[in-house]
Amino acid sequence: MLQNLSRRLGLDTNPFIFSISAGLTVVFVVASIVFTDTIDALFGGASAWILTNLGWFYILGVTTFLIFLVALGLTRYGRVRLGASDEQPEYSTLSWFAMLFAAGIGTILMFWGVAEPISHFANPPQGNADPQSVAAAEQAMGYTLYHFGLHTWTIFCLPALAFAYFIYKRGLPVRVSSIFHPFLGDQINGPIGRIIDITAVMGTLFGVAVSLGLGTLQINSGLSALFGTAESKTMQVIIIGVITAVAVTSVSLGLDRGVRRLSNVNILLAVGLLLFIIATGAPLFLIRGVIESVGIYASWLVPLSFWNDTFGHSGWQGDWTVFYWAWTITWSPFVGIFIARISKGRTLRQFVFGVLGLPTAFTIIWFSVFGLSAFDIQMNGPGGLVREVVDQGDIPGALFAFLENYPLTTLISGLAVVIVAIFFTTSSDSASLVIDMLCSGTEKAGPVRQRVFWAVTEGVVAATLLAATGQGGLDALTTVIIVVGLPFFVMGFLMMIALMQALAKDCRQPRSPEITA
Repeated sequence: MLQNLSRRLGLDTNPFIFSISAGLTVVFVVASIVFTDTIDALFGGASAWILTNLGWFYILGVTTFLIFLVALGLTRYGRVRLGASDEQPEYSTLSWFAMLFAAGIGTILMFWGVAEPISHFANPPQGNADPQSVAAAEQAMGYTLYHFGLHTWTIFCLPALAFAYFIYKRGLPVRVSSIFHPFLGDQINGPIGRIIDITAVMGTLFGVAVSLGLGTLQINSGLSALFGTAESKTMQVIIIGVITAVAVTSVSLGLDRGVRRLSNVNILLAVGLLLFIIATGAPLFLIRGVIESVGIYASWLVPLSFWNDTFGHSGWQGDWTVFYWAWTITWSPFVGIFIARISKGRTLRQFVFGVLGLPTAFTIIWFSVFGLSAFDIQMNGPGGLVREVVDQGDIPGALFAFLENYPLTTLISGLAVVIVAIFFTTSSDSASLVIDMLCSGTEKAGPVRQRVFWAVTEGVVAATLLAATGQGGLDALTTVIIVVGLPFFVMGFLMMIALMQALAKDCRQPRSPEITA
């Protein structure tokens, strides 16, 4: 029946995965609106239990993934090419990096660039430093870079590498279930494989919805600062509608004509904003600070990688680190498949250290410039950021409150809104392309209507939650994601085992030069 319906609708996809994923999305959204209190209580209790009893598993998991990737990149398997032996990368390093950044956490860097450092500066996480002191500033940078540096990109890199290997080396379908071929064999095409793929689609949809919700709130805050636009549900729905329309246009054009061009433009705009802050702020202070931040990150990296708040037991880690890891890993299949798609032809070593190193280097510079500048404004300038961002809780408006301390405020704030909007668009259309791949099992572009459907669905999910329950809807969704993130962490450990088994087996059988290490 589903196959007949799919043919009548002109779809080129797996009708079971497509239909069940779409149906579950509708059911969840409707239930979260109609039975908000029940859904909140159900997932709230489950997430609270996970945070209390399994937070350590999330912390250990990401750190284990990082150690595994670095070690693997340094072994003889690092020479394995993710494609044919004579295949070269499809995209230049600059375009590759731009798409990595835009499809990964571009929106999040814009949202948290000022907000997270100033939050930790006002309330040091470990509670052993005076608020708004030099020690608090160092601790704030250490935690911020830990959250958005190597560990975040590890969560993306592991599934991306597994996808690239099993898709381009073994010719398996473009689905999450393909990664588990060493365990399941042909059963990846059966019920177990379908359950895995549907879970991946759902995780991607809701993980991206959280990002789109945050981006919408920030755009609304920026428009309010620029034009006095009301920060309301109606305006947020309008913003989502406009951006989704742009995303639909981009996704209709495909990866090369749509996502790549938008990504290249946006990375240039983001770098321009970064250079403006350096040039018009305190250049010498920031240059020294960026260098110092590298040292802070290096010195804090190992302790924080294993820190579980054992003695303090403050609950802080659940609100920040565990939530970040759970949220990020739910949409890692989307980013992973997207990264794999744009990385064909690179060696395993180039892939691992490129995906981990390039975005992390940019992240260190970005947060150092924005975070240290915010500290300087608070300590040596007019101040006010702690009061507005922390005391008043205006996280979405943090960037625009920060930009009020720089020349050309209106112009630069407008530019920031455009950057957030484009990151919003690239996240949406990249997710749409990938979800379509997850449902069809091939990287061949399906009918435009399929990609458009998923782009619109992402916008509808975010808009419905914002319009129906406001910020409470996003809170409920993030609570769900903490629960949904648990099986993804289990999958992460299985991915490592599957990848090692495949590499060991393939490199013992020199079927072709490209897999002979």
